[in-house]
Amino acid sequence: MKQTMRKFTKVFLPTLLGLFLFSTVASAHVTVSPKTSTIGAWETYTLKVPTEKDVPTTKVTVKVPSGFEIESYQPVPGWNYTAEKDSSGKAKTFTFEATGAGIQPGQFQQFVFVAKNPGTATKAPWDAYQYYKDGSVVEWTGDESAKTPNSITDIIKATSTDQNVMDNMNMTTSEKTSTKVATSNNSLPTILSVVAVLISLVAAVVAFRKK
Repeated sequence: MKQTMRKFTKVFLPTLLGLFLFSTVASAHVTVSPKTSTIGAWETYTLKVPTEKDVPTTKVTVKVPSGFEIESYQPVPGWNYTAEKDSSGKAKTFTFEATGAGIQPGQFQQFVFVAKNPGTATKAPWDAYQYYKDGSVVEWTGDESAKTPNSITDIIKATSTDQNVMDNMNMTTSEKTSTKVATSNNSLPTILSVVAVLISLVAAVVAFRKK
C-alpha cells in the first residue's frame, strides 16, 4: 500500500499540478464570453480582464469585430467608458479606463456590454489592448496558438428552439395575452368534459347508496 502511494505521489501528483498550473495560465487571458452566439441576436457579452503583472491594469481597449453593433454597456464604479465611432455612428473600438487604482495584481475585472451580432455566420475576433500602469501594453491579437491570443466568438445559425425563444422575447404584451387566452379557450372543452364525468360519477355513487 505504501509503495502504491509513493508511486502515485511521484508519477501522478506532478502531472496533476502541471495540469492545474496550465489551466490557471491558460485562463489568465483577456477574454470575451459567450464563445458561441447566433446570427443577428442581441447578445450580452462579458469582457474579463485579469492583471498578470506586478503593476495594476489601468485601461483596456477592444476592437469591435466586423458586423457587430455595440448597443449599450454596464457602468463599472471606478471606470470610464468611451467609444471611437465611424462615419455612420457605429463603434469601431471601445475603452474602459480606470479613474482610480485600476485592477490590482492577482485580481480581475469584468465589463458587460450588449451588442447586435452580424447577419451571417462567422468566427469573430475580439482584439484587445491591455494597458498597465508602468506604460507597457499587452496586445491580445494573436491566434489561438499565440502567447497573447484574441478571444473568438463563433456566430452560428440559430436552431429552431433558439428561434422560438427569440420570437417569444420579441412578442408584445398584448400578443402574449392573446396567446394565453387562445390556449385557455382551446382547453375549455376538455375541462368541461372532465367536470361532467366527475358529476356523473358522484351522482352514480349517491344513487347506489340510496338503494
